[in-house]
Amino acid sequence: MMFAADRMLGRLAKWLRILGYDSVYCNTLSDDRFLALADQGRILLTRNTRLVGKVPPDRLVFIEANNPRAQLRELIGILGLRPNPDKFFSRCTICNGTLMPAKPEDVVGEVPEHVWIAHHRFSRCKTCKKIYWPGSHHMRSRQEIRRALGV
Repeated sequence: MMFAADRMLGRLAKWLRILGYDSVYCNTLSDDRFLALADQGRILLTRNTRLVGKVPPDRLVFIEANNPRAQLRELIGILGLRPNPDKFFSRCTICNGTLMPAKPEDVVGEVPEHVWIAHHRFSRCKTCKKIYWPGSHHMRSRQEIRRALGV
């Protein structure tokens, strides 16, 4: 399932990416360009009441919640999503690109030395080349996922 989040739902898009969902987000798209993303098979996520009814109802979800965790729970409930833990942390939270494993020797000099010494697993975004590793943010994100999903 692929998503596109409007300018009011950037943090929701980030959490969907953390869960492994392809989630486009650009806060500078016009309404028309945003609506056109439905033609790519994406489900549009919006808090903009003016967009409701401009695409088929199966292509747009109006999000009522303000809090990103509540937004995520709302979306999961509406669509009956079942996030796959094997897909968690498989997308770049910045650009939505796919993360690929990277060898420690391939990231030396690209991450802080203390990170390179302390970690042995790295991933690199195929698109923007950002490097990820399972640091303390990873554990906090997993805790947040459990809270958001109610597991």
